[in-house]
Amino acid sequence: MPTLHTYDYAVIRVVPRVEREEFINVGVIVSCPGAKHLQAAIEIDPVRMQAFAPSLDLEALQPWLDAIVAICRGEATAGPIAQLPARARFHFLTAKRSSVVQMSSTHVGRTADPEALVEHLMNKMVRLLEVRSREP
Repeated sequence: MPTLHTYDYAVIRVVPRVEREEFINVGVIVSCPGAKHLQAAIEIDPVRMQAFAPSLDLEALQPWLDAIVAICRGEATAGPIAQLPARARFHFLTAKRSSVVQMSSTHVGRTADPEALVEHLMNKMVRLLEVRSREP
């Protein structure tokens, strides 16, 4: 029987106009302490983002999103936060903020495969399913 690990995750959101509280999911952060796993993945659909927020500067936004991934990886270039223990980095990243980049509430689950979890959550929470047209 595979070992089940408890994990926490949050969805990374872009909120172009904070006062309106409208957002698009662009990534996920997963923390699985038992497997010593902390990972973030981000994907922006530029066409969808342009339709949602035409005045949003994606080039200016990208470094902020890249920093989330770098902090999760513990990269030295990501500053002192990236040198904290993995759980502290997860809690720092998922803290409530009133900014263009925000996180959902954290959610808990169990998995036997922490490595595959990020891809699963990206498919479920970020990527759009292809819309199939019905044939008459």
